[in-house]
Amino acid sequence: MTWHAAQTGFDFTAAIRRVCDDLTSRLPELAHIDVARVAIAWSRARNGRAHGLQASLTPLRFAGGELQSLRGRRRWTLQRLFDPAGAEYLYILRFYLPRFLQQPLAEKLCTIVHELWHIGPAFDGDLRRFAGRCYAHSRSERDYDDLCRALVEKWLRLAPPAELYDWLADDFAALCRRHQRVTGQVIPAPKLIRL
Repeated sequence: MTWHAAQTGFDFTAAIRRVCDDLTSRLPELAHIDVARVAIAWSRARNGRAHGLQASLTPLRFAGGELQSLRGRRRWTLQRLFDPAGAEYLYILRFYLPRFLQQPLAEKLCTIVHELWHIGPAFDGDLRRFAGRCYAHSRSERDYDDLCRALVEKWLRLAPPAELYDWLADDFAALCRRHQRVTGQVIPAPKLIRL
């Protein structure tokens, strides 16, 4: 199995971007997301275990879309990220390989929607925030995941082209056998910068 950041082989991040584009264009619940302003990346999972972090969404703004935050008596900002044309990304959507690809197809789709649902309705670089202590997943992560599964089922009923997502039925080894290598965009974690 070969890992590359070059643009040869199967471009995992481009394929995920196409799935996200379709999800956000078909589902009104995700229509607030401009996928062009979401950087999509992959990282190598730290170990080969099937369980663990599958994907993550990193907001590139603080609460309310603010560029700065006061913590104690210190002011902080986040490193900003731009696409090749100079447009600023507001989020980083990262998938951990090969772990993400070892899930069943339905779970992969649910993971994608789970991370997209974290994007705040204002699409201002902040997360969707729920009331209470567990602001990222609400009081019940199970309810959160049930909502994501319902959105996946709704999307599938809207008949997206199978070739858009059928590659997700493969695991990492199968994608490597079919395409010789899996490639995609690698983005380092943004730095917190003291002002």
